[in-house]
Amino acid sequence: MPAPPTTPPDSRRQIVLASQTVDYQLRRSRRRTIGLRIDQQGLRVSAPLRAPLYEIEKLIAEHGRWVLDKLTEWQERAPQPALTVGDGGVVFALGQALTVKISPAARAGWQLVDQQLQLRVPPGSNAAQVLEKALREHARQTFLARLAFYAPRLGVSPPPLRLSSARTRWGSCSQRGGIALNWRLVLMPLAVVDYVVCHELAHLREMNHSPRFWSVVEQLYPDWQAQRLELRRLGREIPVISC
Repeated sequence: MPAPPTTPPDSRRQIVLASQTVDYQLRRSRRRTIGLRIDQQGLRVSAPLRAPLYEIEKLIAEHGRWVLDKLTEWQERAPQPALTVGDGGVVFALGQALTVKISPAARAGWQLVDQQLQLRVPPGSNAAQVLEKALREHARQTFLARLAFYAPRLGVSPPPLRLSSARTRWGSCSQRGGIALNWRLVLMPLAVVDYVVCHELAHLREMNHSPRFWSVVEQLYPDWQAQRLELRRLGREIPVISC
């Protein structure tokens, strides 16, 4: 039996890539492969519990140019714009311009009437929190409807849905068949939402990104390539909700 790793399950480490010292977060779990991920927190590495450190850092080094390029891209990325919540303001959801109407009320709530998003905000409450709750529920209703529309085309039942708040991941599909979708997708056009929905549904057939996987996506959503590019573009412009 191989010896257990000498590094703890979660640890901060450093590696030198092209003469540059790079910090990274190492997290071990019961996974089978080593994965690299870069976001606003820097380089994060996921590895099997017993993967030797030299194998982990060998993989990082093999992808060194990609790691450095992505880290530079994140450092140069402009901060997300702030969406100020106020009576009469405009929020874009699913490609529609919704005018925000804020009314005092004893209990928080919301209602979408035509193209007006009516928020009921109790005294002393945060309008931004009510808006986010409204958008999350609008997202849930929309995602459930789109899953119910596309799943039968794949010959499967609509899978369980979980809303995600991930900063950089728009969707995921678990080994058990559940799908998580980022609620912030509701701030994008419906065509982009449909691409992400079909992308995750395709994982019910192919839990990978092989050519067979993309052929399933093509079957479900022929315009996937254009909407994938749109997702990447709009993902950098999604506003942060503030008061």
